[in-house]
Amino acid sequence: MSPLSEFRPHGVVFDLDGTLTDNMACHAEAFALFLRRHQLPEMTMAMRERLDGKRNSEIFPILFERELTLDELSRDRLRPLAGAVLLLDRLAARGIGVAVATSAPEKNVAHTLSAIGLAERIGVITRSDAVPRGKPFPDVFLRAAHELGVAPEACLAFEDAPVGVAAALAAGMRCVAITSTFSAEMLAATDSPPDAAYRDFEAYLDGEGSWLVS
Repeated sequence: MSPLSEFRPHGVVFDLDGTLTDNMACHAEAFALFLRRHQLPEMTMAMRERLDGKRNSEIFPILFERELTLDELSRDRLRPLAGAVLLLDRLAARGIGVAVATSAPEKNVAHTLSAIGLAERIGVITRSDAVPRGKPFPDVFLRAAHELGVAPEACLAFEDAPVGVAAALAAGMRCVAITSTFSAEMLAATDSPPDAAYRDFEAYLDGEGSWLVS
């Protein structure tokens, strides 16, 4: 397999929460609120590693016995992660299609993309609740590649959670991790480590993504 710096994808698939936008603090705050209300133990990093990237339908029955509301999930003003708009511009200039593959429910996806100003930039959106199996299974990434009309092996995925990285790799994609939630060291120590890890898209464009600049 060629080094990531030599890989030229025909399609790029983004996770949403914690990747296109660094909104995991909002989610963490909402989780902490519900844990206190339900008198449950505080969320540990081990629990985060187990749950981050999974579908709400899999998480909330375990923790809260109901779903979080949009207001609870999105109290703070959302914005794209640093470099996201520039990366989308450069992918568009090269005619490389983009998609979102997310575990978030439909209303949350629409709200988040609108709030960060990217609703009109990404035409292909696939959700884990619309495929047979959620992350870490590859279904949502395979659906994204199919809708882009690109072979999974020709796609590059961006993810922030171990289960999402595992799902992208299981789909046959190359995967770059964004370290908004988990450190590069933690991601590298998993059973399915990413091809590379960067703090944001600006750092990616300065690194293995520099081919998009030239």
